Amino acid sequence: MSEFSNEEVMSTQLVIGCDAAMRAVVAAVEHARELGVKINVAVVDSGGNLAGFLRMPGAFLQSIDIAIDKAYTAAGFGFSTRDWMKVIGHDEGMKLGFSARPRLVVFGGGLPIRVDGQLIGGIGVSGASEEQDEACADAGLAAIGAVR
Repeated sequence: MSEFSNEEVMSTQLVIGCDAAMRAVVAAVEHARELGVKINVAVVDSGGNLAGFLRMPGAFLQSIDIAIDKAYTAAGFGFSTRDWMKVIGHDEGMKLGFSARPRLVVFGGGLPIRVDGQLIGGIGVSGASEEQDEACADAGLAAIGAVR
């Protein structure tokens, strides 16, 4: 007989659904069209697993992985990738340590996805300026009623 109850052994993790993930990436691409830019956009769930992705024809190929990693970073830490340097501040050890981590992105375009105060994933956009990438990501959040 186990010493632990099922509640102590298992936990429930809220994640973004596939329909919402696809709605978010489509909305981000629609906003990119309005801005006249070409992007790659990715949505990951709260576990960092890819849930949705779109690449506009002509968007930078290198930005595919950057978009996915922006979403991964935002979902993993729960704040905008743009805010990383504010969090690290002047701590040289953190700058060196984090910069050596694969998949960590410390510039704008990645946002956490929250619904009812719960972190359910992240969205990452790459291919335009930081401001344009973040505006496209915000459009993705708005399309599903989510906040940062």
